[in-house]
Amino acid sequence: MEKKTRNDSIVVSLQLTELLRNAMVDQIKTGSLGERELQVKYGTQERADRFYKKQMFDHLNPRMLEYLLRQEMMFVASSDSKGECDCSLRSGPPGFVYTLDPKTLIYPEYRGNGVMATLGNIRENGNVGIFFPDFYESTVGLHVNGRAEIIENAELRTWKNLTKEVRKATLITIGKKPERWVLVHVEEAYIHCSKHIPHLKPTGKRLFWGSDDKLEKGGDYFHESDTLE
Repeated sequence: MEKKTRNDSIVVSLQLTELLRNAMVDQIKTGSLGERELQVKYGTQERADRFYKKQMFDHLNPRMLEYLLRQEMMFVASSDSKGECDCSLRSGPPGFVYTLDPKTLIYPEYRGNGVMATLGNIRENGNVGIFFPDFYESTVGLHVNGRAEIIENAELRTWKNLTKEVRKATLITIGKKPERWVLVHVEEAYIHCSKHIPHLKPTGKRLFWGSDDKLEKGGDYFHESDTLE
C-alpha cells in the first residue's frame, strides 16, 4: 500500500510538471499551485480551466460593478504573516463598498471593539478574500481577491481623484464618520453560483450603527462574562 501511494504521488508530480510546462502563460497565472496539484490528482483540470477562462476576471466587469451597488454586506477573510486566519463581517447601506475603478475597491472602517483583527492582519499581510452574498435577489455571490492597504480618513480626504460619493462618505456615513478605509487592489473576481445560497427576506430589523450600548450590540449573548476571571 505504501509503495502504491508513493507511485501515485510520483505520477501526480510528473503530470503536474507536464501541465505547467505546457500551460499557457495566462493559465499559469490563474489558480494556486495547490489548486493545480489537486486538479491533476482528482482529474478536474478541464472543468477548472473552463471556469478560469469563462468566469474569472482580473477586474470588476460592468455586471459586477452594478451588483456591488446593491450589496449590504460582505465577509472579509484575512491572515497574518504566519498564516493564522480571521473572517469578519462588514455591512452598511446598499453600495457601502465603493469602486474607484474596475481594479480598485474601497470601504469604510468605523469604531469597533478595538481588537483590529482584520486591519492587524492587513498590516502584516495584505492578501484578502472578500465574499459578497446576495441573499435577497439573485442568490448568487461575488468573490473578490486582492491586496489591501489601510488609508486613514483624513488622508483619503486629501485625494484629488475621489468620486463625489466617496468624498461625501469621508465626512459622514450612516450617522458616523469613518475612522479609516481599506483600499483593495482587485486581482481576481468571480461568481459563486446560487445553488447553495438561500433566498432570505429582510425583517425590517432596526440597526444601531456605531452604537456602544451593550444591549443594542447583542448583550452578553455568548455569556463571555462567565469565562472572565
